[in-house]
Amino acid sequence: MEEQNENQLSIELSEEVSEGIYSNLAIITHSSSEFVLDFIRVMPGVPKAKVKSRIILTPEHAKRLLSALSDNVEKFEAANGRIKTQQEPSGFPMNFGGTVGQA
Repeated sequence: MEEQNENQLSIELSEEVSEGIYSNLAIITHSSSEFVLDFIRVMPGVPKAKVKSRIILTPEHAKRLLSALSDNVEKFEAANGRIKTQQEPSGFPMNFGGTVGQA
């Protein structure tokens, strides 16, 4: 039993981090030694957006993340049905495809 406990990792999640950060745009770049994932929140009618979170991964961990994400999407779709994606032209629609609100 002691050997099993030595191989376990205790992960702590602070209250602030547990709230998460909403992102509706991700930009992925890479070099020969790392992958950089920038998570951004774009709001309608606002021409400027800030990176809300940046994650830097080794190429090996990026590939593991890709595999884990693919596995989780498959499980989600098996339980909830196919996730529909829209084929959008290149770029990000600044108006989100909806109507423009007025005050």
